[in-house]
Amino acid sequence: MQTAKSDRRVPVFYDSRMAVAVDSRSPSALKPQLVVADWLAQKLPIDIKEFTPATNADLELAHSAAYVRGVLASRIENGFGNFDLSVADSLRWTNGSFLAAARHVAQSNEVACSPTSGFHHAEYGAGGCFCTFNGLMVAARALLEDHPSLRIGILDMDFHFGDGTQDIIQRLKLQRRVTNHSGWSKEDSAEQVLSELASTIEQLECDVLFYQAGADMHIDDPLGGFMSTEQLYERDQIVFEYCSTQKLPCVWCLAGGYVVESDGTIPAVLEIHRNTLLACIEYA
Repeated sequence: MQTAKSDRRVPVFYDSRMAVAVDSRSPSALKPQLVVADWLAQKLPIDIKEFTPATNADLELAHSAAYVRGVLASRIENGFGNFDLSVADSLRWTNGSFLAAARHVAQSNEVACSPTSGFHHAEYGAGGCFCTFNGLMVAARALLEDHPSLRIGILDMDFHFGDGTQDIIQRLKLQRRVTNHSGWSKEDSAEQVLSELASTIEQLECDVLFYQAGADMHIDDPLGGFMSTEQLYERDQIVFEYCSTQKLPCVWCLAGGYVVESDGTIPAVLEIHRNTLLACIEYA
């Protein structure tokens, strides 16, 4: 992939407390640290922003209080299926990251990154599939409280359907305020998806876009996918070009990506996420 064309620094809402090592086939819990370290090693123009962790009240915008408090006290399983308190502690930071990035773009009308994963399978009162709290919907609810007339679109390009996101939208009756485009199949054509992507974003009819740039859309991903590395980069270019041209504020995060080498490293996943940042910089 090409190098960045712009020297504009992309805001990245990152704190080391977002990352935690978990015994799992998913690298998502440690991915914030690995991705940001890769971007810094590549000397990509990012501006790391400080933020505050999500509070119980923030998380309860999208989840039942009993579920939130049970997970944080390690009485209820997290999305990894364990009761690890270090995972619970990290969740305030991952959700706080996306919330802070979303508020930033809503105020600045620009683009920002939350280097997080593990949101869209988390339902109102339950987690699973490596997702515990739904940071997408926590941020959506917070923005709607801040800006009552706002319309939020979620372009979820993780390979899997965001069932948790849809559950929360329906339970909280947010269908007129939050639109979720999610779910793909190996029968989908990469060429068709790419040719229709700008129209797909337009049909969300939103004032702020939440973009999940899933790495598991890759054709070699064990839990995905049907796109090549080059097509994923084109996907990202289309999204950021559209947002730039239409002056649509966009906050993006990482999602999916399960190609893990025998030594535990994830170079293929890091390349995909690096390319997303490069596309963002290109159209920032």
